Amino acid sequence: MTSPTYDVVAIGNAIVDILAQAEDSFIEEIGVAKGSMQLMFSPEEADALYGKMGPGREISGGSAANTVAGIAALGGKTAFIGQVADDQLGTVFAHDIRAAGVDFATAVRPGQPTTARCLIFVTPDGQRTMNTFLGASQFLPAAALDETLIANGAILYLEGYLWDPEEPRAAMRKAIEIARAHGRKVAFTLSDVFCISRHGDDFRQLIADGLIDILFANESELLALCAHEDFESAVAYIHGKVPLLVVTRSEKGAMALQGTERVEVPAEPIAKLVDTTGAGDMFAAGFLFGQAQGRGLRESLRLGAICAAEIIQHYGARAEADLKKLAAESVSRETL
Repeated sequence: MTSPTYDVVAIGNAIVDILAQAEDSFIEEIGVAKGSMQLMFSPEEADALYGKMGPGREISGGSAANTVAGIAALGGKTAFIGQVADDQLGTVFAHDIRAAGVDFATAVRPGQPTTARCLIFVTPDGQRTMNTFLGASQFLPAAALDETLIANGAILYLEGYLWDPEEPRAAMRKAIEIARAHGRKVAFTLSDVFCISRHGDDFRQLIADGLIDILFANESELLALCAHEDFESAVAYIHGKVPLLVVTRSEKGAMALQGTERVEVPAEPIAKLVDTTGAGDMFAAGFLFGQAQGRGLRESLRLGAICAAEIIQHYGARAEADLKKLAAESVSRETL
């Protein structure tokens, strides 16, 4: 097995996020669950909701794309595979992710549908409610996979959000085969409770088949996956089923479980909660960067917590502060 060229190669939805502030009453008015992610199934539906938005900001997004952008900001070497259309939003996405230092070379898809977009409403408490039109991203074919690229990634990172459409689901299964054939690790994020409600059986089968080396979940997702109401019983249920389990618990911090080793870290202190968009994505960035660099569970968890704390103090899911500097300062404080 050759040494990997990349720390992480990710496959996910190539989405442009459009963020706007909204009141709780607006979330109730449009009839969605606050803090969740809903799919929109037509460009007309997306356009209608977009018309109801207040002033917004366009930022390149997508869960796995946010994660590899975060890893690149920490100094890691990353690549991303995702489908955009040959349109303005596709150009925005490609420019942004490459400018973030991520290698991105997936060919654009001509014609309809348009590049995916996620309309994100941020309420005064910082919670984000996402409404996603998957557009071109749901047509990522297995033929678009760069096998050499995947083989050269120490970790292949996949997002549960992309499991909905059939074509990219087949592509991700193929990518898992490629990664495992080359002795690489496979990391998977459950993404959302609603993803588990739709595809929980598939996710549980991936775990049962031993295809997932690192599983990311938040507390609610873990409970849904395990069909448990108690956190500790859910942890006990999944213990031994995946080599490394990583669970974020919002203000309660995060934990990692690997074999007999269990490590917990508190959440990093913040000045003000502004927007939780991308918190889990950036936590995964810090943790995966730590693992790719050969660091232990505790330091990897702390890197994740540092990245998550940075992202929730401003709008958008891409870092605005110097993550390398924040991480270095945190390590210095710990050694005093």
